[in-house]
Amino acid sequence: MSIYGHITENNLKTAFIMVFFVLFTGMLALILGKSLGYGTSWVGLALIIAGLTSLGSYYYSDKIVLGISGARPADRKKDFDFYTVAENMAIAAGLPKPKVYVIDDTAPNAFATGRDPQHAVVCATTGLIQKLSRRELEGVIAHELSHIKNYDIRLMAIVTVLVGTIALLSDWFTRSLWWRRRDNNRNVSAALMLVSLILVFISPIIATLIQLAVSRKREYLADAQAALLTRNPDALASALDKITKDKEVLEAATNATAHLYIANPFKEKKFSAWYSNLFNTHPPIGERIRILRDM
Repeated sequence: MSIYGHITENNLKTAFIMVFFVLFTGMLALILGKSLGYGTSWVGLALIIAGLTSLGSYYYSDKIVLGISGARPADRKKDFDFYTVAENMAIAAGLPKPKVYVIDDTAPNAFATGRDPQHAVVCATTGLIQKLSRRELEGVIAHELSHIKNYDIRLMAIVTVLVGTIALLSDWFTRSLWWRRRDNNRNVSAALMLVSLILVFISPIIATLIQLAVSRKREYLADAQAALLTRNPDALASALDKITKDKEVLEAATNATAHLYIANPFKEKKFSAWYSNLFNTHPPIGERIRILRDM
C-alpha cells in the first residue's frame, strides 16, 4: 500500500471509530435505561454526550493527551537538541514544524499527537533528551514525524479520548447499578447482573478496540520511513535498544496513552504492567531492531 493509501485508510478508520463510539454509547444507555426502569430517557442524553465527546476528541485530543501526560512546551535553550532536531527533521520531511513538548521524567520515551500535520505535537521525556545522542534523537523524531505524515496521530489520539470516555461511562453506569440495588433493597435481577458483568469486562473490550485501531504495521512503516528520512537506520535501532533496556518506569503514562509511545512505557515490575500488555499494539522491539539493522 502506498503512503496515500495508508492515509486514506487512517481517515476512514477515524470516521468509523467516531460513529461506532456514538452508536455504542447510545446502545449502552438504552440497555441500562430499560434495565434500571428509566426507559429510553437516557438515550438522548447519552447521544449528546457521545457526539460532543467525538467532536471534542477530534479538535482537542492533543491538548487532552498533553494534559494527561503533564507535558510542558519545550524551551529552545533548555531543550536545545530536541527543539532543533524537531525543526531540522520537519524540514527534511517536508512538514510544518510541529509543536514540541517535554515531559519532565527520567524514563526515555516519546510520542506524537494531534489531528493533522498543521496541528501536530511531538513530545519527548527529559530522559530521552538526556540519554540519547543527537543521531539517535533524530531517529526517534523521524519516527514520530512519520506518524504525523501518515495521519496515524489523528487515529491514535481520538482512540485515546474515546476509549477513556467509555471507561468512565462504564464506571458510572456500574455504580448506578449498585446504588439502584441498595435503594430498592432487593435482589438484583438477572438482567441487571448480566449488564453489570458486561460493564466489569468492558476494559478488555476497550483494549481490543485500541489493538484494532492502531495496528502493528504502522510501527514498522514509521520505522522504515524514519530510516529513509535519516539515511541512518542504525540510529533508530540504537535508540530503541536504549529505551527498552532502561529500567525506569514512565510515571506520566497511563493505560489510555500507552499505545501512543514509541515503546511500551511500562516495565515488568510495575503493578499494572500486566494490564498494559492488553494495549501493546507495538511489534516486539527486538524484531524492529533486527529489521532496522538489516537495512
